Amino acid sequence: MILAQQIISGLATGSLYALAALGLVLIFKTSDVVNFAQGEMAMFGTFVAFTLLTSVGLPFWGAFLLALIFAAIFGAGIERIVLRPLAKAPLISVMIATLGLFQIINGVAGWIWGYELQPFPTALSGAPITVAGIVFTMQNLMNIGVAMVIMFGFFLLFKFSILGVAMRAVAENRTAAKLMGVPTDRILALTWGLGGILAATAGILTAPVTNLDINFMATLQIKAFTAGVLGGFTSLPGAVIGGLALGVLENLVGQWNSQLQTPFAFGLIVLVLVIRPAGLLGTIQKKKV
Repeated sequence: MILAQQIISGLATGSLYALAALGLVLIFKTSDVVNFAQGEMAMFGTFVAFTLLTSVGLPFWGAFLLALIFAAIFGAGIERIVLRPLAKAPLISVMIATLGLFQIINGVAGWIWGYELQPFPTALSGAPITVAGIVFTMQNLMNIGVAMVIMFGFFLLFKFSILGVAMRAVAENRTAAKLMGVPTDRILALTWGLGGILAATAGILTAPVTNLDINFMATLQIKAFTAGVLGGFTSLPGAVIGGLALGVLENLVGQWNSQLQTPFAFGLIVLVLVIRPAGLLGTIQKKKV
């Protein structure tokens, strides 16, 4: 029974890792950029939702939707203003640019909202539900439900829509896609917008559990990278499987010693890179240089 409880709790946490990892992998597949500012983009979108909830007085789901719209515009704007001018720059320059964005977004958020830890409202409240001796908190149920709906909707979009076909074409070969008439610049901006939505969703669902400050996404961002490496940074399904697996594994580790959860994540990154660098479902990409 304890094992089943730890697995359920791990899946609730892992669903958030999967959301964040999915955004990272999506951006990497289409633009070859590892976005180190993804967590700060999520943090900023979460603060926007917090302002809409506490200062404007919107209901949770209204603030949630508007914050996701903001996150999409924010992500697309970053791609257009910062990343697109660096399209022909060395990879290291692009990585440094995302690290710079990390610091800029963090500093601006601290200037606007301050540095104090603040409680974040939740959409659901009430007593936990017990089924066959397993306890389901309302927050865990919401996290799993919302994450699964958004990820399922995203996969439908990616697999069956014209936009999804265009995104896959750009991810496979940007030059060939452009020659075939795919508006690659627009697709890249949309990809960063979708990455922003996935990140902000993870942030808004995490904040009621951890409370909110400008650094609250730091640990989750590390876990998202771990999930991406575990599942394969070239595989979208791998990002989801990696996130869910990581949530369960670290929850089991936490049952033994909670201080080892974050070191476990770093250790898992190293182990996977040594044994299978492409991850569980990823493939090794060969490029001519």
